[in-house]
Amino acid sequence: MKILKANAGALTNFEVYDFLHKKGASVDPAQRVMTKLRESELKVFDHLVHTAACNQTRESIIEFTEKSKEFNLAKSEVVNIINIRPTDPVEAAPCIEDYLERMDDELLEELQTMINTVLPPRPERQMSEEDEMDAS
Repeated sequence: MKILKANAGALTNFEVYDFLHKKGASVDPAQRVMTKLRESELKVFDHLVHTAACNQTRESIIEFTEKSKEFNLAKSEVVNIINIRPTDPVEAAPCIEDYLERMDDELLEELQTMINTVLPPRPERQMSEEDEMDAS
């Protein structure tokens, strides 16, 4: 492996997911036996399968990055929003440093509308049996 650009910046969860998937990571146990990935890489992949990264595409991330420029977000804020994929303004606000000083509620709503439009939703986590028992 050759390093083309050292410390080129933070990666999104999608980029890590896509990289591991291309290297052979899978949720299928039969395919996992044949992969050359380390156990730690498979654990990272297993985690990312349950995050927004598994539903995202390179195109949606590029579109979001372009459209987020109108909100004057830092690169780290854009990466955080892509990785977390907030579902409402209450989740989006902590991703933005000093958001109370930089955005009013209306602008935050506009940002959330754009997030909902451009980025695919997070996967639904299935409730485990313990969660179901706790709920009843």
